[in-house]
Amino acid sequence: MADQPTNNAQNARPQGAGRNNGPRQRRDQAPAEPKQFEELVINIDRVSRVVKGGRRFRFKALVVVGDHKMKIGVGVAKGADVQAAIAKATDVAKKNMITIPVINETIPHESEVKFSGARVLLKPAAPGTGIIAGGVVRSIIGMTGIRNLLSKSLNSTNKVNIAYATIEALRSLVPRDEWTTTKNQASGKKPIAAAVKAVEETK
Repeated sequence: MADQPTNNAQNARPQGAGRNNGPRQRRDQAPAEPKQFEELVINIDRVSRVVKGGRRFRFKALVVVGDHKMKIGVGVAKGADVQAAIAKATDVAKKNMITIPVINETIPHESEVKFSGARVLLKPAAPGTGIIAGGVVRSIIGMTGIRNLLSKSLNSTNKVNIAYATIEALRSLVPRDEWTTTKNQASGKKPIAAAVKAVEETK
């Protein structure tokens, strides 16, 4: 008889009140909408400015924004704290986004750009190569739809200059259908070498 109250108490326990029955205890929450662009903080520096009362310290953030497809942007901004600097840099990056041509998960042709003291070289790669890059260049390329790439960063090691040089190199890419040789072939025009050969054969 002593065990009867205990059994009744166990039987009276409502279902779903156990530790493992979590779904009944959770509140109904709407699923979060996926972000269109992903943000990545590349570097944060503390900068100072000398004023009358001493030094005023602020933070400078370098942020890259991309959609892992064809749009990419880089922004640099300063703020009183880290969060403010990141937010401002993200806004700058979104306002200055570019669209890059991607062919078979790589770039259409080689590109080399010099920005300030930094020089960045980008070259297309065969499928399965991966992204052969380091530091800032790898962070930026990883936010695009490019999966195979060869790159080299020369001269300056300033991260801001390297970031802008990489963006300019991506901006200078020309889609394959806009190449001069491709247009000539599409319109039926013979390349120069073929035209010269045809003239020599007629002699």
